[in-house]
Amino acid sequence: MTTNMTKGKILPQLIGFTIPLVLGNLFQLTYNAADSIIVGQVLGEDALAAVGSAGMIMNLVILFISGMCMGAGILMSTQYGAGSRGNLERQISTTLIGGLIFSLAVTLIMIGMARRFLIWTNMPEEILGQGTLYLRIVFAGLVFTFIYNFFSNTLRALGDSKSPLLFLIVSAVLNVAGDLLFVAVFGWGVAGSAIATVLSQAVSSLCCVLYIRRIPILRLGKKWRVFDRSILLRTFSFGITSALQMMCIQLGKLFVQSIINVRGVDFMAAYTAVNRVDDFALTPQQNIAHAATTFMAQNKGAGQRRRFLQGFGWAFVIQMVYTAVVGVAVFALPAPLMRIFVGAQATEVIRLGASYLRLIGLLYFASGITNILQGFFRGTGDLKVTLLSTIANMTTRVATAWYMLNALGGGFDCLAWANLWGWIAMMALEIPLMVRMIRKKRI
Repeated sequence: MTTNMTKGKILPQLIGFTIPLVLGNLFQLTYNAADSIIVGQVLGEDALAAVGSAGMIMNLVILFISGMCMGAGILMSTQYGAGSRGNLERQISTTLIGGLIFSLAVTLIMIGMARRFLIWTNMPEEILGQGTLYLRIVFAGLVFTFIYNFFSNTLRALGDSKSPLLFLIVSAVLNVAGDLLFVAVFGWGVAGSAIATVLSQAVSSLCCVLYIRRIPILRLGKKWRVFDRSILLRTFSFGITSALQMMCIQLGKLFVQSIINVRGVDFMAAYTAVNRVDDFALTPQQNIAHAATTFMAQNKGAGQRRRFLQGFGWAFVIQMVYTAVVGVAVFALPAPLMRIFVGAQATEVIRLGASYLRLIGLLYFASGITNILQGFFRGTGDLKVTLLSTIANMTTRVATAWYMLNALGGGFDCLAWANLWGWIAMMALEIPLMVRMIRKKRI
């Protein structure tokens, strides 16, 4: 069901739109968590390290596709808020056709280059074969990832965040069941985990395709074949900025992963596990920001500046309340959270991860601020700021991690301090620009 956010009470709209986003992404994270938990518990630390390190490459490509779809979604939100039906329809059809061609081309490239990419991340030889196999199978299903992301972002641009949630619930359940069947029962190793992921993504994309027939504004008929090069170029120039931003985040994690990989399997397994915890903790922050982006983009399209700013203010309040709750939980339960992903016998991995989680739980507030600032600039359509601030964030994070671990000889908890300095660099760039934009009434 589509929702026009240019009228009505702001707080209920933001909360109602955010909750399905949060639940949907938590179910999506269940994909990764199921892989990590089942692989770690059934196949051991080597397999967990292989899947975790390979997942960095996988996420890099998936986030690029997701970023392109998000960029197109912001354009759709603005067009929908402005009531520009014709432009909206051409935007939707052109993005779908262009994205399908692009995702198929990337699939072929990534399957061929999988092993080489993992070698570049300094993956140890003893787990290189497992990582390569996992990566190639997952990339074989990349087109399903695009289809789901495209239709999900389209529906969210139109104010519908509930339908994508339902598709993800089905997909998450199938993914967990597939992991248990293919890995724990059939004994297919990391290949079984990858196959379960691909099959679950295929189901979620099929659900999207079937569902859109019920949405009047998406009953395009022959208009689905419309391909407008000018719209594609505009979408690409807009979406590439969002995609590069998301890729930059993953590249930063990948560089940190390469620093971690030379320290052995215990460090790698601990890093994989804490990344999963961070994903569960920080993804709702991003969802709150995404909800704010849709709200603000629709109101920008409608020319409602006051409502735009009110939406940003309420989103900030929601963000801080959530961050306080999750930060306390992670700070208080570091070891139990680690034992979800690794067996109790992996005492060194648990010790390393707990030292990080105990600290990062206190630092999540900085991430919450940066996420809501990102939502503000995406809502205005100024994605260059979000890209530049993300580059500042990840460059600072990687440099600080390398310096503290190698030059200062610090421990695993230095990764948490590196995250904080990255977030501070991001805020230092974004806050003055936001204040200037508001004062000059450029929204």
